[in-house]
This record gives sequence, structure tokens and C-alpha cells, in this order.
Amino acid sequence: MKKLVSLLLALTIIVSCGAALAAEDGKITIWTWDPNFNIAAMKVAKEMYNAEHPDVEIVIEEVLSEDIETRVITAASAGDISNLPDIMLIQDNSAQKFVLSYPEVYADITGKYDFDGFAAGKLAYSIVDGKNYGVPFDAGTVVGTYRTDYLAEAGYTIEDLTDIDWDRFIEIGKDVKAKTGRPMLSGQAGAIDTVLIMMQSCGASMFNEDGSVNFANNDIIKSVLEYYKTMVQEGIFIEVNTWDEYCGTLSNASVVGTVNGCWILGTIMGVPDQAGKWALTNMPKMPGIESATNYSNNGGSSWVFTNGTDIDLALDFMQLYRNVDFYNAILPTTSAIGTWAGAKDGSNYAAGNEFYNGDAIFAKIVEYTAHVPANTTGAFYYDAREALGTALTNYINGGDLQSELVNAEDTVNFAMGF
Repeated sequence: MKKLVSLLLALTIIVSCGAALAAEDGKITIWTWDPNFNIAAMKVAKEMYNAEHPDVEIVIEEVLSEDIETRVITAASAGDISNLPDIMLIQDNSAQKFVLSYPEVYADITGKYDFDGFAAGKLAYSIVDGKNYGVPFDAGTVVGTYRTDYLAEAGYTIEDLTDIDWDRFIEIGKDVKAKTGRPMLSGQAGAIDTVLIMMQSCGASMFNEDGSVNFANNDIIKSVLEYYKTMVQEGIFIEVNTWDEYCGTLSNASVVGTVNGCWILGTIMGVPDQAGKWALTNMPKMPGIESATNYSNNGGSSWVFTNGTDIDLALDFMQLYRNVDFYNAILPTTSAIGTWAGAKDGSNYAAGNEFYNGDAIFAKIVEYTAHVPANTTGAFYYDAREALGTALTNYINGGDLQSELVNAEDTVNFAMGF
């Protein structure tokens, strides 16, 4: 990665769309969503930046993710991006699609920002054709988190679920189910979050590097689907119909635990009377696959910059996303876990979490983040996700795996115009 180019060397960029220059007007406009998470974090960044740069006006506007995407599409279609902000948040799984579809909107910041310390797996979401288009923010780093009381009832501890593979997990799951009556995991039927988590833990993707869909000849996908079906059939993994039902299985103690993005901790820790009953570790890895790891990602977002503007000021502001004090400040109130490795040095990250029996879970999650393999999302991520979800449902209900994957690949190819 190239190191940060000095921000004192201003770039001379001609503005073709009439957009206000951040460096000219001393103003940074930001679009993001969620007052308790992204907006709250940006307000902390604003306060910290203005303490050193009081003359810079920073305007944070609440705009829903889907509305940001709609406004980008509208602006690009009209050939006028002057009403777009200097900085906006983008869902990681949408980043490559939008950069590829609307390259006139998003600024290439390769060589203009120091990406050292950001996990490769996280950074990959905002890289297109080898160029950087985003500054990573919150982690979707996957954790395995389980009720220690139910594990103890079956004769296990969290160490028994650390650094294991899915074969061992299934063995433990069967034993725990027999002794406690509870399945290990739950998930929303057809949503394939767990499948995608298992795939990325191997560095696998639904797409090849050239953007073509990769189902029918993808041995890792086949193996993942086979393991997933086994867990469902063995009663180790229960499928529910809605997201609320999934959250309910955790809050009402229907299951032993979950393997999901670390943002799920907000749901788990939202039940105060369960404090002290949970432990956290990494996820199981796929057996027999050379690239398999115990680490993955599910969700998260990155900050992108509007093209055609002088973004020196915006990039200078975003240096806070490489600042230990910033991440330390936002953690207690937002639970926003940074994906920059240096964040773990903050006192709030290193502190033991009372809900998790004093374990420094946030430092642990940052460490996990550094090991997450990169994968390729592509411009048709959501089309592929839906098609693979249909294939999985049909396979669980008795369909032939290879035939279902061929059909899914054909469906995505049709959507891609092939």
C-alpha cells in the first residue's frame, strides 16, 4: 500500500459538475444513517476535528442507506453530481456494484490515504480494479458467542469451541442437543448469512475475480452447503422465518449461541439479566480446505468520497479513522468496533467487558478482523445471494445439489445479461 501523500500538496482538480469544493468553502458535508451508530460516531469525529480546526464547517445529514443509493443513481443519470455530499457511507456489499456502475460519482483515493493497518478482508470491499475507493469503518467481523451455562450443563467450556473445525462443532452440537435439548445455532431460512460466512472464512466467493458467477464448479460452495444441510438435519441449526424470530432465539434462550457479525452483540447484550452467561471466541473452520480459517465477516460499511471535488479537506478529516482516541471514544456509546488494527490499543478496547465476565472482547474482535480473508462481492452480489438462497432451500428439501447450483448460476448469468 502506498503511504499517505502529504495533505499540504493540494491537488488541482477541475470541477466539471459545479460541485462545491470542500477545500474552497471550508465545509464538509456527510451523509449517513443510524443516529445511535454511524451518526453518533461522526459527531464525535466532528467534535475532535473542530477542536483542532475550528474554522471548518462539518454538516452531518441523516440519510437512509437506500436513499443514498437512490440519490446517487438519480444524480448520475442526470449527469449532475453537484448535490451529492463530500463523504457518504456505503454498505460494503454494495460498494463494488456502485463504483462499477457509477464511476463518475466515486473518487479514486489510491495513494491519497494510508490504508496500513486496515484488515485486507475489510479493505477488499471498496477496491475495484486494484484501486481504493473507500475508508473502512465498522467491523462485521464474525464471532462465535455461546451461553456458558448451557455448555457447562453438557460438560463443555468456551475453550472447547475455540480454533475448531465444523466436524468437531457438529460433534459437540449433537452432544449439547442431547443433554440440554437446545440446538447450537439459529438463522433466517433462505437468508444464507451463515453460508456466506462459512465461504468467506475460506476466502471463497460467489464470483470469480473477473466478475463472473461461480456456483456450478465451486467445490468450496458445495462443501459449505453440505455442512449447512447436515447441521439443519441434525437439529444443531434451526431455521426461523424472520429476522425478529432469529433475534428472539438469542434473547429467549432457545439456542446455545450464534455465529454472526460482531454487531449481533448489541442484541445479546440488550438482555441485561443474561450478563455473565455468555462467552466469545472465533468461528469453526471448514475441514479439508487448505485456505480455511477460523475468521470471516458479515456486514459492515465504508466511507466513500464524491468525485470531481478537491477532497484534500475531506481526507484530512478522515485521518480520525486512523486515530486510537477516536475509536476509543466512540466504543462505549455506539459499540462501533473499528477495523483499523490500532484501535485495539485504546483503553476501552483493552478493558474487560462485564457482560462477558471481564473478557476484553473488543480487542479480541479487532484481532480477529486482521485475519479475515478477502473475497469478491461483484456488481451482482444481491442477485447471486438470492439465487444461492433458493438453491439452498431446494437442496435442503431434497433437490440435487449440482442441479440446483447450475440453475442458480444460470439465473445470475441471465441477470448479468449473459
